[in-house]
Amino acid sequence: MDDVRNLSTRQLDALREVANIGAGHAATALSQMTDQTIMISVPRLSAYPLSEGAHQVAGSEERVVAVNMGMAGDLAGATTLVFPQGSALRVAEMMARRPAGSFTSIGAFEQSAIQEAGNILGSAFLNALAEFMGMTLLPTPPSFEVDTASAVMGAFGRALPGLGSLAFVIETEFFLKERQEPLHGFFFMLPDAASLDQILKAVRLA
Repeated sequence: MDDVRNLSTRQLDALREVANIGAGHAATALSQMTDQTIMISVPRLSAYPLSEGAHQVAGSEERVVAVNMGMAGDLAGATTLVFPQGSALRVAEMMARRPAGSFTSIGAFEQSAIQEAGNILGSAFLNALAEFMGMTLLPTPPSFEVDTASAVMGAFGRALPGLGSLAFVIETEFFLKERQEPLHGFFFMLPDAASLDQILKAVRLA
């Protein structure tokens, strides 16, 4: 897995372009679903130990929301989309077409809206990777978690002992034109060893 951090600038640029395509697909899908103009900034892509994930997302004791999905098809592994809780509430309002400040806590309705957004975003990023590699990739049905950043990332790591300790991380910022409000989100992808080899071979040929 350390091989991920030895990729050249050109190879990382190839992966960033994949992330950028996925972000564009996600923005289009979310705009159509919410009937709002949603733009997504050029994603920042990096690779680092999953143990550092909490510090990248938020303060270790800050509450976050995670939508976890498996990665099935020609590659295997897992993904998780993580939002700080405040951003997650805004996402739920966006999906429900409610005014800003309508939701103050995460109940069943808010959870359903956030999971749907997570499913759209995860599918968009995996579709972009699938197109890049000429493969079929599908997310499994999402699960949902609300806890501190350290607890969420720790549980994610413990649930995936066979996938190694490094993750591809795509940090994105959503802009809602009508609200002039940015929302931060983090998409973690952990391929298994065989899938990581295939991804690395693909970017080395890029």
